[in-house]
Amino acid sequence: MSNGIARICTTLTACLLAGTALAQTPPAAGAPAAQAKPASAGEADPQVIVEKMFTLGGNRKGVRASGAKGMCAKGTFTPSAEAASLSKAPHFAKTTPMTVRFSMGGGNPNISDKTKTTRGFALEFEDSSGPMLFYFISAPVFFAKTPAQMLEFVEVRLPGADGKPDAEKIKAFTAANPETTRQAAWINARPVPASFAGVDYWGVQAYTLTNKAGKATIVKLKAVPGAGQLNLSEDELKAKPDNFYGDELKERLAKGPVAFDFVAILGEAGDPTNDSTVMWPEETRKTTKLGTISVTALQDNTVCDGKNSDPVNSLPEGVAGPANDPIFQARAAGYAASRVRRTQ
Repeated sequence: MSNGIARICTTLTACLLAGTALAQTPPAAGAPAAQAKPASAGEADPQVIVEKMFTLGGNRKGVRASGAKGMCAKGTFTPSAEAASLSKAPHFAKTTPMTVRFSMGGGNPNISDKTKTTRGFALEFEDSSGPMLFYFISAPVFFAKTPAQMLEFVEVRLPGADGKPDAEKIKAFTAANPETTRQAAWINARPVPASFAGVDYWGVQAYTLTNKAGKATIVKLKAVPGAGQLNLSEDELKAKPDNFYGDELKERLAKGPVAFDFVAILGEAGDPTNDSTVMWPEETRKTTKLGTISVTALQDNTVCDGKNSDPVNSLPEGVAGPANDPIFQARAAGYAASRVRRTQ
């Protein structure tokens, strides 16, 4: 959204998971893992990853590499009394206007709202000093821990001459890289949300918050819906049309703002900051409510589409992303490549 570039990573997972059911299939017994090596190290060009994503998504024009289907909205953030104790960012010191975007994962703008995939929640806090930008998804983990692993995840799912991906390649990759199944397992184990306003959203990477006294705290960030977890039963899901989220959100907003608690999960010694596929044990971690997000109205999608999004470089003093997480560091270049491709 501002001062940066278009989206790649936070809902990319869904792009890939929605692209083929094989992306969600655990390795079968006897899968030829010997033919695949763990893609856990090495570099990969973010632009190449983006191009492969567009190929996987059908090379649609004028859409995001992931999160192609979405709804733009506006609102405000009201900080809690505790927020300033963790971060000196001005966005945590006063009520701040926001632009947000809810989205379905994947590069297909016509994806069904009934799909078991990630939902996205893009958050831009708009202060006169500059933006503070995060991309959250409806799972606590990402599907790859390095750009190289991410690239191979995409490549093994590209269709062959017969128009289908090679199931054995996917099984071999999955067997060699089991951490890439964690996000799909999380999504598949839970019902489809009944609303964009009724599901938890996580920033899957660790951030360092620093207060005015110079005290630094490593956290993971989360948006918790005020409406609670709103899920659909199998029968309810079958009765829904493919595009029900838009009308549901319009009806909900007509009754009043949609609220989320903006929460910091406080890290402890040993919690990894360099691997987005690992979930911190939230049940044993302390949390601090940083404030309340209040989504007040929808706005035209061109507002969000016209913004340049870079969550790496759109962070204020007092908020820093992980320097040792290669996925986070690759996001700026990836978003740039995605935006160029989308606006050509």
